Amino acid sequence: MTMLRILNLEAGYGPLRVLKGISLHVSPGEIVALIGANGAGKTTLLKTIAGILKCRSGAIEFDKRQIDGKSPERIVEAGCCLVPEGRHVFSTLSVRENLILGAFARRHRDNGATVAAGLEEVYKLFGILEERDKQLAGTLSGGEQQMLAIGRALMAKPRLLMMDEPSLGVAPLIARDIFQTVVRLKQTGLTVLLVEQNARAALAVADRGYVIETGQVVLEGTAQELCDNPEVQRAYLGKEYKTIDEDE
Repeated sequence: MTMLRILNLEAGYGPLRVLKGISLHVSPGEIVALIGANGAGKTTLLKTIAGILKCRSGAIEFDKRQIDGKSPERIVEAGCCLVPEGRHVFSTLSVRENLILGAFARRHRDNGATVAAGLEEVYKLFGILEERDKQLAGTLSGGEQQMLAIGRALMAKPRLLMMDEPSLGVAPLIARDIFQTVVRLKQTGLTVLLVEQNARAALAVADRGYVIETGQVVLEGTAQELCDNPEVQRAYLGKEYKTIDEDE
């Protein structure tokens, strides 16, 4: 069974063609990593899936329903949510207010008790956010803002969580905690599509992965297969590759 299927997807900005016939799939319960250099098209792919950027051709299917052409709100309602690169929290609102806004797409079917339960789950996952409950989001550290962005997405109750560069701009120890959180989310049944320039960290938690270069998938396989691939090692892992577990 496939949760997300991308078929010959083409997208870009103005005359710039960024995605050049990408095809991939994500099955329920997987963590799938997308790795590649800056400018390879990873963020463009996530934005296109999320409906922020319109695809030019090809198809995006979520739960066997075509979602390309749908609005971002409808895609979130369908169960597919993006944690964007750069976090984009609402800096003048409190932590709690940011999280409550994450449940906006569910407003027609959720009551206050359901939202409160969602807040409790996020605070259980990220205890520091509960401590910062009334603090303005703009005053949080980079790592705390990343946790808030993830928590805000989780408030929408997604079945597929897309994460764009979650370790970008955060301290190494915080990044490590975030990747471990991704593993815990998988254990709850959540499916994750992870874009991450830190290929070592991404493949350490992923089940499978795709290597994207110049808007095309050039390699795919299990995380271990990609780790063992000499070209992947040379281009993305370096000689000192270790998994998260090996570092412990």
